[in-house]
Amino acid sequence: MSRKSGKIYRLGRIYVHIIPVLVWLGALACVVMLFHYRTQRFEVLGIAQSHVRQITSTCTGRLQTIEVELFDKVKKGDTIALIDTVLDNENLQVQLAVISAGIEHLKAQLVPTKEQLIFDSDREKTNIIAAQRRFNVDIENARLRVLELKALIEVDRMTLEGLDLDVKISKELVDEDAIAVYELQKAKNQYNIIAKRIQENERLLMQAEKDLKQATQRQEEFAHRQPQYPTVDGALKVIQKAIAVQEQRMEEIISRRQVLVLKSPIDGMVSMVLHGSDETILTGDPIVTIAETEPREIIAYAQENQISLIKERMSVRLMKSGTPAQIANSQVVYLGPTIEMMPQRLWRNPNIAQWGRPILIKIPPDFKLLPGELVWIKAL
Repeated sequence: MSRKSGKIYRLGRIYVHIIPVLVWLGALACVVMLFHYRTQRFEVLGIAQSHVRQITSTCTGRLQTIEVELFDKVKKGDTIALIDTVLDNENLQVQLAVISAGIEHLKAQLVPTKEQLIFDSDREKTNIIAAQRRFNVDIENARLRVLELKALIEVDRMTLEGLDLDVKISKELVDEDAIAVYELQKAKNQYNIIAKRIQENERLLMQAEKDLKQATQRQEEFAHRQPQYPTVDGALKVIQKAIAVQEQRMEEIISRRQVLVLKSPIDGMVSMVLHGSDETILTGDPIVTIAETEPREIIAYAQENQISLIKERMSVRLMKSGTPAQIANSQVVYLGPTIEMMPQRLWRNPNIAQWGRPILIKIPPDFKLLPGELVWIKAL
């Protein structure tokens, strides 16, 4: 009996040692199986993302106004900012004065050139060539008139801007009883005189442009009806080129004086305002950041042991926790070409960077997310 009892005792001790080992091996097997199942099933965390656009300056200038404020909602095409591209009006006035002097010089050259061309054509008794020359001279006269009026208008507009400021200052001084009302009225009268002169010159400019168009049409109609002769003499061709140079300079000044309007390229919300009114900005400086209010896709990252499981157009299930919880089916629309560093929010340990292959997943229409929200993604 004692021998049998001893044997049972030894077996009991063996079982006591074996059972924990078996439990540990079973737990290890379960962990391995779960890990294998997870890698085979592909389950990752993704971030809902929307498009973000920076509105930048396309030239150097002064930021006249910002038409939006932080967190304002904007539509595509809404005005975001106005930029004054002219930093030194005095410099433009000097350039306009040079153009005006050049115009007067060309006008003076055109008179004897016209007389010489007509004299030469009369001497050659070629009425057709003489007529063609007259048409050409009429066109160049019209071009010079248009250019002259544009220069006068731009000079007066610069003067008008200064007078407008004088009127505003005079109003404030009158309200403070610092100056007499007469001074304010005097400033207004000067402003009205220049404004009326601009209006009259704009009317003359419209007529001059109309005359230029008609002169060009007459020349073209005459040329179609007549045999072809050399219609542009050397002297006139030189003047034509000089007029073209002055026209280009004038258009550059006019375009510089026009306020640059920056518009929103997307519907969204103003997420950042980086500059304020009256600040000087350089080409490429960001002014406002606009973010879409509804995300377009979810970006997730497949780890290296999951890459072989991911295919484009494969079906996945999206799960969003919170209230209310949402579940929806979608598909992978794009696989990134390289392994990239994940956003820090997706790292298991915030101190240890993780890498993965980016994947984009389409958001179903009824799946409501905010930009930056986390979503669980499982393969179906």
